[in-house]
Amino acid sequence: MEGVGWLMAIILGGIAGWIAEQIMKSDMGVIMNIILGIVGALVLNAILKMIGIIPPGGWIWQSVIAVIGACLLIGVYRMIRGRPSAV
Repeated sequence: MEGVGWLMAIILGGIAGWIAEQIMKSDMGVIMNIILGIVGALVLNAILKMIGIIPPGGWIWQSVIAVIGACLLIGVYRMIRGRPSAV
């Protein structure tokens, strides 16, 4: 998360992970929410930079990027793991 300190990154990561959890209808837990939010922000920032888009700084934009990135990570995890079959 660019432009925010470590403590704010943890707080924003937890909030972003929780929002992504609600959007994607998953149940991850508090620690996983923080990890998803922080890693999601890092991953999406890297992807945006690779395609030539400079992500805006500041905590509001980084929160939006973290939520989108966390949703992306949950989606990739589901694709790799596969959906459980209905019984």
